[in-house]
Amino acid sequence: MAAFALSEYRFRGNRWIGLYLALGIMIPIRLGTVSLLQLFVRIGLVNNLLALILVYTAQALPITVFILGAFMREVPGELKDAARVDGASEYRIYRLVVPLVRPALSVIATFTIIPIWNDLWWPIILAPSRETSTITLGAQQFLGQFVSDFNAVLAALTLAMIPVLALYFVFSRQLIRGVLGGAIK
Repeated sequence: MAAFALSEYRFRGNRWIGLYLALGIMIPIRLGTVSLLQLFVRIGLVNNLLALILVYTAQALPITVFILGAFMREVPGELKDAARVDGASEYRIYRLVVPLVRPALSVIATFTIIPIWNDLWWPIILAPSRETSTITLGAQQFLGQFVSDFNAVLAALTLAMIPVLALYFVFSRQLIRGVLGGAIK
């Protein structure tokens, strides 16, 4: 919705919000590890998957708004104007535009899911317990200073690849359309 608002409406501060989001892409979220850990300890979200969801959402938001905004600017204005003439609300127009940018959504999903799926940094800091450990963190349990069970690690990582590969095969056509659509523009 933020990408739709930033691409559709011209208002005071629009460029500043775009610049702020661009800075969010350029500055790694890991620089705020200590501050985020202190915040999550204060509000009681350590060893909770909600902490990971919040961090990963904040990490993916700038690139998502940036890519979706570029694709939403390419949707013909005549289509949106015709919907407005027919009496459609802004939310209805947004719902009309979202299926048209489906290739961009698959690109965003790929660009955000793969780094999150492979991440070890945030799970080991925010959710290190056995109940909340991710697959990557669980595979790390098979490695240690004195014992290394490489068969178990490779089996766990092979099983961890299956959901990502399944998502890729399901959305590969949309992903290729999205990447080519962004490259041609």
